[in-house]
Amino acid sequence: MNKNIETITIRDYLDRKVIKYRELNGELITKCLFRNCDADSREDEAHLYFNVETGQYQCKKCLNQGNIFSLAEHLGDKKKDVLLNTKKGGSTPTGARLNPSIVERCNRELPARIRKYLNSRGITDELIKDHYIGFGNFYGKNWITIPVKDEKGDFSFLKLRKDPEDNDNPDKGKVFPFGKEAQIYGWETLKETGDKIVVCEGEFDRLVLLSKNIPAVTSTGGAGTFKKEWLLKFSHINNVYVCYDNDEAGRRGATRVIESFASNERLNLNVFNIVLPEEVGDGGDVTTYFINLNHNPDDFFRLVREYPDRPLIDESKFSPMYSEELIDILGTTIKKDEANKLITFLGELSAFTENSQLNISYIAPSSTGKSYIPMEIAGLFPAKDVITVGYCSPTAFFHDQGKYVPDKDIHLVDLSKKILIFLDQPHTLLLQHLRPLLSHDKKEINIKITDKNQRGGHRTKNILLRGFPAVVFCTAGLKLDEQEATRFLLLSPETNQDKIREGIELKIMKETDSQAYQSWLDSDPRRQLLIQRIQAIKNMEAQDVKIGYPDKITEKFFKDRKTLKPKHQRDIGRIIAIAKCFAILNLWWREDDGVIIVNERDIDEAFKVWARISESQELNIPPYLYNFYYDIILPVWKDKASEKDDKNKVSLKRKDITKKHLDVYGRVLNDWFLRQQVLPVLENSGMISQEADSGDKRCILIYPIAGIPQEDSENYSEQDGGVKNEMDEKLNF
Repeated sequence: MNKNIETITIRDYLDRKVIKYRELNGELITKCLFRNCDADSREDEAHLYFNVETGQYQCKKCLNQGNIFSLAEHLGDKKKDVLLNTKKGGSTPTGARLNPSIVERCNRELPARIRKYLNSRGITDELIKDHYIGFGNFYGKNWITIPVKDEKGDFSFLKLRKDPEDNDNPDKGKVFPFGKEAQIYGWETLKETGDKIVVCEGEFDRLVLLSKNIPAVTSTGGAGTFKKEWLLKFSHINNVYVCYDNDEAGRRGATRVIESFASNERLNLNVFNIVLPEEVGDGGDVTTYFINLNHNPDDFFRLVREYPDRPLIDESKFSPMYSEELIDILGTTIKKDEANKLITFLGELSAFTENSQLNISYIAPSSTGKSYIPMEIAGLFPAKDVITVGYCSPTAFFHDQGKYVPDKDIHLVDLSKKILIFLDQPHTLLLQHLRPLLSHDKKEINIKITDKNQRGGHRTKNILLRGFPAVVFCTAGLKLDEQEATRFLLLSPETNQDKIREGIELKIMKETDSQAYQSWLDSDPRRQLLIQRIQAIKNMEAQDVKIGYPDKITEKFFKDRKTLKPKHQRDIGRIIAIAKCFAILNLWWREDDGVIIVNERDIDEAFKVWARISESQELNIPPYLYNFYYDIILPVWKDKASEKDDKNKVSLKRKDITKKHLDVYGRVLNDWFLRQQVLPVLENSGMISQEADSGDKRCILIYPIAGIPQEDSENYSEQDGGVKNEMDEKLNF
């Protein structure tokens, strides 16, 4: 007979009746509502037990038992008041609409004494007017009325609060029309806010926060109700603060809400707990804190606790750190590759600077370990700050990383102080979209992309890129567009025998007993101290880094650069960024009145780091190709040139290079890879030239230029072009 009847949950009903309870092992426990069973009970003791699933109850003292209907009848409600759906043919209470004229009438008839009461609670006349707070008679009693709008902005129901002078009303609150599901009170605030918002407990508390210019929302269902489907409505918010009442129900509700936000993988936001001080008293709330105790918003946000709580870091254990120590610590899991792991660490650390983030590109053939170094180092950083992306299109990237802001009709992609690692070459169009970001042109960049609509047509979407990330881009393609190449530091993993041997030994150690391997890493005190150091640097939120000795940078940069190139304007910026990274790494010894100052040691370290990679950067090619030229092409040319008097006539064919590659590296070089990837990039850099054989136009002859004495290469190199004399000296040719 009643198979189609559904009721609200017993938890919702108790919350609606403002009956305090605690939850234990699937049961809700409260003091007896039928007899005076708990008059002599301790404060934390109660005897009325409700089954969470069925709503059935029993008092363990007076043995009174029943279900939600008998409880509603005992508390003065009717059966329909707890119905969620009626049987077929009946009405649905939750579908009843609230007539706006009722809202306006209640607001218009607000008595002076109630207005005075609301003012005393910090709710101003302006708030009363803007939010239509009113007064009316419902269910035979007088109530303060708080109109609640749905997500569309239409009035949904009235939240009723007991008349403070009505001592005969047993209920603290109700809703009209009855049966309405809980809503977020403050949808309009949620939509308009982008940076931060407070989730509080209670409508009056929300209004008090608004009076302090603090954006806030609350659930109309009380501390125990916060629907999962609401979580994604916060996706455009950067920081969510949860502040509930200072009682057991409030603490339990706050924990539930915070954990819901923190565990939702589709959300990329920071969640904080604001715990009210003991001075508000048991059951004290936001209103108590601001109105009774007269605190201000600055005081309020000093109560913030990050979730999960930050572990205490003993900064006294830190000491100044520079290149050699960093290389040694990182060498635990990254063998050899000293320059690569040092620069990659500094690049990822640069994410925590204000505007000096570095862009790094690992370019080398497949299976050389391009992604291993950046990913291994990223493991030292807080996981929340690392965004790892495989191959993706621009639309997929912006949708996945973006937060939709309805009132502005934009997708906000906030990459501020993030480490963005591309494990494979992204869609070329995505890199084109990211060019202004990589160049640090503006902190906020508007981008328009096209996406398909439901009918299969196209529509324009507005993307707002915010902030500068530290970017690491890994690709096996050697032909990188010049506009992208000039925006990156170009690196390549080492592939020498010693590095490969040590890498294999480490792999064996890790794969044979991964648990023992992890325990070995966790027991390394220097590695753990570096992890703590990174977290402490992040916590410090460094804003400003200044150069203490600009003249020294000028002197050192121009000393070895007699001929300047346009790209040197970017190179000097990278050197300065590296110096700032060393200052950030040692900020405890660099601060002066809150400003971090780069000292002479930081500048020296930055130029030492740059010297490790400068030769290939000058040519705008990855180290893999630079080494390929000096390990393969030039030596095989020297072998052939030593047999002839006229070195100008000495040329190479591709088969000469592939044979030498096999001799040196012990692996076969594919002809198509040499022809399409290697030689064109070397030719564009000015290190080689290619000409068709005059005797056989199908055959291409290769002539080295870099590292050749001037008299032997005058036919192939242009004045002031190609490579510099220091490269010639390197080979002592």
